[in-house]
Amino acid sequence: MTIQIGQALPAAQFNRVGDDIQCTDTQAVFAGKKVVLFAVPGAFTPTCSSKHLPGYIKAMPAFRERGIEVVCLAVNDAFVLKAWAASQQAPDDLIMLADGNAEFTRALGLEMDGTGFGMGVRARRFALYADNGIVKALNVEAPGEFRVSAAEAMLATLDAL
Repeated sequence: MTIQIGQALPAAQFNRVGDDIQCTDTQAVFAGKKVVLFAVPGAFTPTCSSKHLPGYIKAMPAFRERGIEVVCLAVNDAFVLKAWAASQQAPDDLIMLADGNAEFTRALGLEMDGTGFGMGVRARRFALYADNGIVKALNVEAPGEFRVSAAEAMLATLDAL
C-alpha cells in the first residue's frame, strides 16, 4: 500500500553520499526537519539526468529560502549515486540517499518493476514533502511522465500548503 498524506515515513536504513559514504536512517534524515524528497528511477538515466536532478539543483535557492532541505533518493548503490552527484555538480546541501536494496522505497509502496528494462526493482518517479517525518504532500508520476515531481511543481505544492 502506498504511503498517504498524514502518515509517518517508515523506518529504514540508507547510505548518504557526501565526501564519504555514511550509513544513516529515516530518523536522522527527517526528524525535526522540513524536507522535500524526490525519487528517481535511476542515476544516469535520461530524464533523471537531463531534467529531474538538474531542476532541483537549479531550484535549491528557492528551497533554502523556505527552510526546506532537499533529498534525492535512488535505488542505486552509493558509489553510483556519488558519481552521479559529482557529474551533475550537485551542491553539498542536496542530500543524496542510496536506497540500494529498495528497503525504504518498498516500505513507501512506491517501487516499480524495471526488470523489463534490465533495471530490477526501482523507485517510481515521485516527490513528497515531509515535516518532522510526517508526509504533508505526495506527488507521484504516472508511468513515463515527468510533471508533478519536478522542482517547480513541488515549489507550487509548497506554496499551496
